[in-house]
Amino acid sequence: MGNVRANWLQSKIFHGAVLGVAGVLALLVVFKAGMVVGVRKADFSCRWSDNYHRNFGGPRNGFLPGFGDRDFIDANGTAGQVIKIEGANIVIRGRDDVEKVVVVDRATAIKRFRDTVTIGDLKVNDMIVVIGEPNDAGQIEAKLIRVLPPPEMPPAGMPLR
Repeated sequence: MGNVRANWLQSKIFHGAVLGVAGVLALLVVFKAGMVVGVRKADFSCRWSDNYHRNFGGPRNGFLPGFGDRDFIDANGTAGQVIKIEGANIVIRGRDDVEKVVVVDRATAIKRFRDTVTIGDLKVNDMIVVIGEPNDAGQIEAKLIRVLPPPEMPPAGMPLR
């Protein structure tokens, strides 16, 4: 009987069945991983579009007035003028002259055009857009800071719009 069991375990049918089951399990794992990645991407896309105006400083009432409540302070991002840089904190004057504190750490990406810069390269009066997460102190922990180019001034004698 031991010889029959040994022959069965060494048969091509058994090896094929084991490889088939392993292949199906591998495909199921890959499929599940794809589903997890897809759900995360879809969730991010949904959240990004829900928060677009807040993150990128769009018009106060959005592009479609009457939708949503804009009376809340934006917690996940801001755009505005740098009014103070103190250590790893940046104070920004944003919409409606609301001042927000932005916390910068080593993981924060700071970009000026395509160049990566440091907090030391920022200056008071720079215009920036910040994307991050709120903390318990009411500050924004920055993940990305984009330095905007200075506004173009019209030639002398032309009225400002």
